[in-house]
Amino acid sequence: MLRPIALPLVLLATPALAQDPVDDGTANLPDTVPAFTEQTDAPEIASGVTLDEEVIVGTLAYPWGLAILPDGAGYIITERGGTLRHVTRDGTLGPEISGVPSVRSLRQGGLLDVALHPDFTENRVIYFTFAAPSGLTASATALGRGVLSDDHTALSEVEEMWRQTPASSIPAHFGSRVLIGPNGLLIVTTGDRFTPENRQLAQDPVNAAYGVTVALTLEGDVPTNPFITEERPEILSYGHRNIQGAATQPGTDDIWLLEHGPAGGDELNIMEVGGNYGWPEVSYGVNYNGSDVGTGEQAHAPDYVEPRYFWDPSIAPSDLIFYEGEMFPDWQGDILLGALAGQALVRLDVDGDLIVGEERLHTGQGRVRDVDVDADGAILILIDADPGALIRLTPAAE
Repeated sequence: MLRPIALPLVLLATPALAQDPVDDGTANLPDTVPAFTEQTDAPEIASGVTLDEEVIVGTLAYPWGLAILPDGAGYIITERGGTLRHVTRDGTLGPEISGVPSVRSLRQGGLLDVALHPDFTENRVIYFTFAAPSGLTASATALGRGVLSDDHTALSEVEEMWRQTPASSIPAHFGSRVLIGPNGLLIVTTGDRFTPENRQLAQDPVNAAYGVTVALTLEGDVPTNPFITEERPEILSYGHRNIQGAATQPGTDDIWLLEHGPAGGDELNIMEVGGNYGWPEVSYGVNYNGSDVGTGEQAHAPDYVEPRYFWDPSIAPSDLIFYEGEMFPDWQGDILLGALAGQALVRLDVDGDLIVGEERLHTGQGRVRDVDVDADGAILILIDADPGALIRLTPAAE
């Protein structure tokens, strides 16, 4: 079951845990008082693990999403310009997969995330998100599906399953992860489409699917029982800025979300059905010009859902996973996430729903756009560049 919305609580404000946090530079709001001790500036931890790096393929063009094929068949990767690629485990880059619908590849828009159907071995169905063209200049986050050929060269039976409305001419803040969530639901994340006028719609789930999470069946059906509003029954939560990461915590049905803040205020959230996460009314960051977000209020509760963790200054987080694998046994249940501006693989030590430590790995070597775990427990990351790369990380031999 998805986590129900929590009753509003007035949280006791206590000083942030300031003992040896990761040094990210000067905070935009240095006097912020977090809602609870573990909400920010977790102690910097060092696992002592040295990583060996293998570049599986280094000639990708702005790769965005990664899906691991079963039975050692390699990987499916999206390139933001609109190309879907198959990569073998030894790094052979296949030709452009045909059948991908048209995308509006402009600034942050294009072909975005990709995921496999739970029964992919039997039906070969994949899901993908993209910036769907609308009219001459506009676009909208959309979810599509198709059947991948046995030789990984073509998509057939391609259909668009859902599209964000209204479309916007601003090519920014699309989201957009697609996750097979609890109970087999498809979870899709969107962004607020960036401008001051657009972002106000993140508080209006009746009239816009901006800054929301969406739930659909695997066939693309919309729930008959609305989560929030009858006008848009598929919307699970709202008041988000730009969600670029989503993962289910092992042993629970909790979906954790990563979203970009403005200048500071990047958030790690647990999704609550019907939850309002406060954007653009409250934030632990400030606007890019230094002005207050909303009224300048930082604490979210009791009116909005508090993030479980936030960063100031911003690391520009991307995707996240909970580590489950054999290669890094001490990291079981920890969060691994990508940082774009932070150019790092970030490990968060998780205790229940609290973050109690933070470690930076693979630093200063490019914008980490996607993170995944291979079948053998190796960590896979995508570097968002042209040329970009799919990289395999394993423990270095002692």
